[in-house]
Amino acid sequence: MENEVVTLYENLIDAWNDRNAGGIAEQFTDTGELIGFDGSHVIGRDEIYLHLDPIFKEHETPPFITKVKSVRPVGENAVILRSIVGMIPPGKSEIDPEFNAHQTLVAVKSEGNWRIELFQNTPAQFHGRPELVEQMTEELRVVID
Repeated sequence: MENEVVTLYENLIDAWNDRNAGGIAEQFTDTGELIGFDGSHVIGRDEIYLHLDPIFKEHETPPFITKVKSVRPVGENAVILRSIVGMIPPGKSEIDPEFNAHQTLVAVKSEGNWRIELFQNTPAQFHGRPELVEQMTEELRVVID
């Protein structure tokens, strides 16, 4: 179960890093929800695709650097995966802490397949606690090395 959900998450991240809106959308259930870094909220595969496709066409989105922090079942057919992520913007060589985020994925198993029911990407700004920003950034730097 854990490995299958980690693979689902990796497929989602690979699709983002490939700037593939269709590849992202296909990871979701028909009623899956995406809450983006900017607070955007879209529901359903078609809407997820329609939301992301212009972003990839109009912006040079940086790839995610990820570290899965936990995967835990919440019943027989549901799992919560939690990760931290960072990004190296185009033309840069270091992780930009302004893009650090917590990601939460709720996966459900239906008809033998794991799909995303909810994916949320929340900025990790740690207002007033710069040491936590640096700690997360360092944890992600280790993933690169």
